[in-house]
Amino acid sequence: MPAPAARAQSRRTTATRLADLTWPDLTDRAPLVLLPLGSCEQHGPHLPLDTDTAVASAVAERAAARLRGDVEVLVAPAQPYAASGEHEGFPGTVSVGHAALHLLVTEIGRSMLRWAGRLLVVNGHGGNLTSLTEAVTGLRGESRNVAWWPCVPEDSDAHAGRAETSMMLRLRHAAVRSEQAVAGPTDPVHLLMDRLVSESVRGVSPSGVLGDPAGACASEGERLLDRMADRLAADIRAWRVSGQGRLGLPEQRPVVARAGAGR
Repeated sequence: MPAPAARAQSRRTTATRLADLTWPDLTDRAPLVLLPLGSCEQHGPHLPLDTDTAVASAVAERAAARLRGDVEVLVAPAQPYAASGEHEGFPGTVSVGHAALHLLVTEIGRSMLRWAGRLLVVNGHGGNLTSLTEAVTGLRGESRNVAWWPCVPEDSDAHAGRAETSMMLRLRHAAVRSEQAVAGPTDPVHLLMDRLVSESVRGVSPSGVLGDPAGACASEGERLLDRMADRLAADIRAWRVSGQGRLGLPEQRPVVARAGAGR
């Protein structure tokens, strides 16, 4: 068996999860830390409440694996409570609101960047964008090297539709209640935005679904997760940050929140 010192050195150099380390493992290091930011909110009658958190965590971990040996990356424990006020018409949703999320991201950034070199918030819930963008730009104004990146699958529907259902079938098949899946409004989210703001998600879709889960499958979920992880890894290597703190996206291509903006 390897000696204790050798095992400690192996863990120090190969572990990618912050939670698996001790403080001496981080001495004289300045890693990039990925913070998955999700939500605890309804995802229709068929998907678990932690869908956004699960997706953000999976994308962050896959990207970290792709970067091993090239970039020193650690994945922090995910933050599951965020700004989901637009979903509060459904039991199970827990929203801390935008003011609290802004403060949370700001203080996490200030604390983490006392020892980490860079912080990237990997965001799984579009409703977080208002406070997330403001917090990250505020931290950058304090000369801290921080950015955010959105988990938006290619050709994705808005909420609890085919894309998210496929990804959760890949990540936690047993948690998906496919027999209860129903279609909701399939209009592009920008056409629904005024109603989402004024009526909340429940007023627009009694089931909570914005999109159609029909045809979802684990193989498609794997493809969507892998492509997001590929993009994230490439964006980390390039490390180009827009004026709004978004990693890897030119300023002229803004990201639109997929499911409205809650409190």
